[in-house]
Amino acid sequence: MLPILSNLFCKGKQMKNTNQQYKIVTETYHHQVIQFLEDRIYEHNSSKLHKEDGDLFSMVVRSESNTIIAGIAGWTWANACEITQLWVDESYRKNGLGVLLLDAAETAAKSKGCRTILVRSFAFQAPDFYIRHGYRTEHIIEDFPPGQRYHILLKSIS
Repeated sequence: MLPILSNLFCKGKQMKNTNQQYKIVTETYHHQVIQFLEDRIYEHNSSKLHKEDGDLFSMVVRSESNTIIAGIAGWTWANACEITQLWVDESYRKNGLGVLLLDAAETAAKSKGCRTILVRSFAFQAPDFYIRHGYRTEHIIEDFPPGQRYHILLKSIS
């Protein structure tokens, strides 16, 4: 647990209620906290843009034994889409499953009125895969994590 915050910990910044002390607590149920924070940020962003059309998506490919062997997930909102995860089991790679999932996500995004898709990828993952499928590198963050490159890619689908 982190120390209680008070005016002494604010390094010269005034707190709204100078009599209030705040405690920072490390939570163990991370998924619920992350969902709570994402919901509050979505509410704020939606109110600023007057867009409340946000939606999560996920699609999977299953083997004959019903095991997930590939999947894609992300979100759509305000005519934009972000693919946050795309994964194919190593033993099924190079068989076109990634392309099928990417095409399916792009089709779903278009059906929701999205005009742009964003994806992020470490250099050791799949930036070249996305580039081959029409994405352009918008930015590369060097040395993140140390010794690696982090790619931010976009594709126009309108």
